[in-house]
Amino acid sequence: MESSEIIVGLDIGTTKIAAIVGRQSQFGKIEILGYGSAESIGVKRGVVINIDNTVESIKTAVKEAESKSGVNIKCINVGIAGQHIKSIQHRGSIIRNSTDKEINQDDINRLIDDMYRLVMQPGEEIVHVIPQEYIVDKETGIKKPIGMAGVCLEANFHIITGLVSAVQNINRCVARAGLEIVDQILEPLASADAVLSDEEKEAGVVLVDIGGGTTDIAIFQDDIIRHTAVIPLGGDIITEDIKEGCTIIKKNAEKLKVMYGSALASESKADEFVSIPGLQGRPAKEISLKNLASIIQARMEEIIEYVYNEIRTSGYERKLIAGIVLTGGGAQLKNIVQLTEFITGMDTRIGYPNHHLSDNVPEAMALPMYATGIGLVIRGLEKYPKTTAEPEKIKEEPIQNHSKKTKGSFFESLFSKGKKFFDDDVN
Repeated sequence: MESSEIIVGLDIGTTKIAAIVGRQSQFGKIEILGYGSAESIGVKRGVVINIDNTVESIKTAVKEAESKSGVNIKCINVGIAGQHIKSIQHRGSIIRNSTDKEINQDDINRLIDDMYRLVMQPGEEIVHVIPQEYIVDKETGIKKPIGMAGVCLEANFHIITGLVSAVQNINRCVARAGLEIVDQILEPLASADAVLSDEEKEAGVVLVDIGGGTTDIAIFQDDIIRHTAVIPLGGDIITEDIKEGCTIIKKNAEKLKVMYGSALASESKADEFVSIPGLQGRPAKEISLKNLASIIQARMEEIIEYVYNEIRTSGYERKLIAGIVLTGGGAQLKNIVQLTEFITGMDTRIGYPNHHLSDNVPEAMALPMYATGIGLVIRGLEKYPKTTAEPEKIKEEPIQNHSKKTKGSFFESLFSKGKKFFDDDVN
């Protein structure tokens, strides 16, 4: 992270932990130098529930990213998420001492710093303070007050809070993995940077990041974040529904969802079946794809209804011209766009992070499931000027390649296409 301006994003999710190493090219695009992922077995609904397991998963993901990038990773930008995340609106103000001088960045910093001193509920702390609009001497609707004259400087703030214990547990995991945190970033904000355009934020848009344990929502309008929320439902609960509804083990339920799942039962044929190998010599089990889609649709309808309720609660339902953008691993579910449009009546698209990526980026990184990790890299790069350094100079601390395979290959295999299903389980 030093002079080479290499940024590492660490996405600690419920399903996977991903480490992404990137830098900005001379054309302003993101070059992915390397990435690694590992199965997340110590995180539930975005919250760490097992320190040791999470530390091992972080080490595995980082080790793979180091091997692929040739960079010795020491510092990271880490994502913060989970059902403990809340948001509030607040207005703050300061009286400037010198009325002769123009409003400068120091005045804005003092106003923002005051917001971090707000008294929160016991056990909560402020994660982000985001200015929405400024007011100078009662003049509203000001986005950039620097250079203006005025005595009273006010601002409306979007304040995001989280549990102190949840944030500290992430800090402990990262520290025990031998890493240093440069910045903690709310994951929906990172995902928004990766998949939303400036025009969409200006027109009004809802970002819906469907992860393994939670579904994160961020609403933008007039290029300002207006509302954030976290729904404690995600892809994992759909897998659990399939497991119970089809009476199969969780591993097979996850593979069924990824390879054959659909969010619309009406799009599946009644005579289509998939054969699941039996356990311990038991006969194979036939699963109807229409029944599978019915199970998935029921749960997805519930999640989308929660999302739509948050949109109505925000008060911006009729101001979101750009509609809804779905991202995260859950957005890769077949026919999810049609179901979302049917329930909400809003235009919907899938958000891919490839708009910000250079042409030579691995194809797997352009998937919605890596939007958060890429967004963490983008957020980190915003603090650094564009670099024109050569790749040889970037990789100042090469390390030896590791031949040991990581758990990341598990997730990559889920999205590979093939004619055979569960080949590794036949025996």
